[in-house]
Amino acid sequence: MGLTRAGTNQKWSSRTVGPMSDDRAERIRLALDLAAVAGTMSQRYFADGDLAVHTKGDGTPVTVADREIEHAMRTAVSTDFGRDGFVGEEFPDTAGDSGYRWIVDPIDGTKSFIRGVPLYANLIALQEGDEIVFGVINLPSAGITVHAERGKGCWRNGVPARVSTCADLDGAYVMATWLEDWEPGVLEGLRAQGVVLRTWGDAFGYAMVASGDADAVVDYTTQPYDLAPMPVIIEEAGGRFTSLDGQRMFDGGNGIASNGLIHETLRSYVTAPLPRQGVRL
Repeated sequence: MGLTRAGTNQKWSSRTVGPMSDDRAERIRLALDLAAVAGTMSQRYFADGDLAVHTKGDGTPVTVADREIEHAMRTAVSTDFGRDGFVGEEFPDTAGDSGYRWIVDPIDGTKSFIRGVPLYANLIALQEGDEIVFGVINLPSAGITVHAERGKGCWRNGVPARVSTCADLDGAYVMATWLEDWEPGVLEGLRAQGVVLRTWGDAFGYAMVASGDADAVVDYTTQPYDLAPMPVIIEEAGGRFTSLDGQRMFDGGNGIASNGLIHETLRSYVTAPLPRQGVRL
């Protein structure tokens, strides 16, 4: 089975091995292939710069790139693992009965993507039962891929990735997708503690935390496909990921990832009071 980029004859193979067996390893190989495919497709559209942007019912933008990439992923998964469930941003969910579920965001950071900011990402997570067992953050225009498998570590461009050793809020770099949904009192409190706030957000912020380049990232407004890869990536890098109320979950509508050392201290600041929510892409 091959994946064809829309409008061309170019194909990428979804695998280089023989017939697929019904196990996690084969799915992970497919996931890594799909991340590379998504990167190639999104880079082509990003370089073209002439994207037709449409507004969805919730007021958020979507491009042909979002839809074509997710469609390619869905087609590949349904061909090789037809009993798997599938959740994505652009099309209705597909139920499954295999015990596996794919959760993808074809382009995380669509607003960045359409404005020429090279920090958008392709996100893929593989859920086995109730646990996210694999995740990948692919940042094609930044030349960065971070992925992790449960129990096998986190990797950035083939090199082991580890979170930072910062143990205090003073001097800690905390990322945010935006600051519009942060309460002024929360921002003032963190600044008073010496926190450095930067809006290198969306998935790029999580890649920075996993690689030790930032110490934490806070998201007040999310969908499951925004955060699905993050628990396994952050935890396998030695950090901690929870919802803002401290639960180990990615589908609670928000999230906080850190090196673990500053997690609870930071969480106490960003949850009192809980800021108003907006709409994330």
